[in-house]
Amino acid sequence: MSSLALLVAVLLVLVVIMFVGGLVYIAYRHPAWVAPLTLGLLGVGLVAAIVVPIAVR
Repeated sequence: MSSLALLVAVLLVLVVIMFVGGLVYIAYRHPAWVAPLTLGLLGVGLVAAIVVPIAVR
């Protein structure tokens, strides 16, 4: 894997982690909407869906 692809993958991971943290915080502040654990797991799945195709190249 080239260093540029690795840098892009790391950047995407950081952005998605921030996005997932925001979703979990929103779910924590408004528990009637959805369970925070469900949003956290959804976010982890999103990270995997984005990073795996980049890392496989």
